[in-house]
Amino acid sequence: MINFDVFGPEKIIEVYDPKTKMHGFLVIDNTILGPGKGGIRMTPSVTAQEVADLARAMTYKCALADLPFGGAKSGIVGDSRSLTAQQKKDIIVAFAKSIKNLVPDLYIAGPDIATTQEEMRLFAQTIGDNKACTGKPIDMGGIPHELGSTGYGVFLATKQACEFLGIDIKNAKIAIEGYGNVGSFAGKFLTEIGAKITHVSDRDGLTHNSNGLSHELLIESIEMYGSVIKHPNSLVFHNDTILEADVDILITAAIPDRVRLNDVDKIKAKLIVEGSNIPASIEVEKALHAKGIWVVPDIVCNTGGVISSYTEHINGTPEDMFKRIENTIPKNTKLILEESKAMGKIPREVALEIAKERILKS
Repeated sequence: MINFDVFGPEKIIEVYDPKTKMHGFLVIDNTILGPGKGGIRMTPSVTAQEVADLARAMTYKCALADLPFGGAKSGIVGDSRSLTAQQKKDIIVAFAKSIKNLVPDLYIAGPDIATTQEEMRLFAQTIGDNKACTGKPIDMGGIPHELGSTGYGVFLATKQACEFLGIDIKNAKIAIEGYGNVGSFAGKFLTEIGAKITHVSDRDGLTHNSNGLSHELLIESIEMYGSVIKHPNSLVFHNDTILEADVDILITAAIPDRVRLNDVDKIKAKLIVEGSNIPASIEVEKALHAKGIWVVPDIVCNTGGVISSYTEHINGTPEDMFKRIENTIPKNTKLILEESKAMGKIPREVALEIAKERILKS
């Protein structure tokens, strides 16, 4: 059940197009700081509740990143793998037309699960306004998320959290749940500084090598076989075992609600960095913290995407975007972890208090 409070949500819209069978949701959670910002995801299981939860997370993310955006999110029910290219285009066009009167004054879209810069091109063209979305192709003045903005922020948050906890990142063992746009770029930047990624999972399974997995070979496996499990010289297990990996750091970078209460006792990692959106409830994070496992919450560490979106929105460059991420995410990660330790609260509680205060003061 979607909850309403002092922050929102302001609008919940459900749309359907009989011709294309497009069924979608838009939740504009809060526009106090600016128009609601949030991507369009396409999955078979997306619901209004999921979209509302993600929209609220965007409200807090934008406040924490000091951006003049509110929070919003879109979801389209569908499996992109079973759609033809034309069917997917028709669905995106139908969704854009159905919410056109709200864009970009109250809602600015962006890419998310199963949507890319090309869907953003189509969305902006359908709306008839380049400001309708971010994450557009470069030829439209965009800064595509394919440049790795979110993964770069997750990498920086991981590095900062390791400094806080006294973990030598180059000698640490790291597991990454999901190796899509977020996980793969986090993996790329981590391996470039000499960190060792020993476990990587996707929907088809988990690949493991205690001596470290090659980022280049993981990408090659994905490009050739559609999965990380074809990485050479590795062992393959069920993807659920990623949470039980004997590692120092676990990075979540795929689905919501990935870590549940019955998983807490299985987790061996000392640090969890939430590259994915809402991978654990606050109850789960409290249980992890009680066990001595530190969690860098999603609303702190995976804000690289929305920072990129803002940079594009004000006609900045990719260089501006990476610099803004470098100036924001490590600082926020350090602040949240230090305040958490000093106040005896979990990091998410501290982050939420800061975000809510900024919104209510506006």
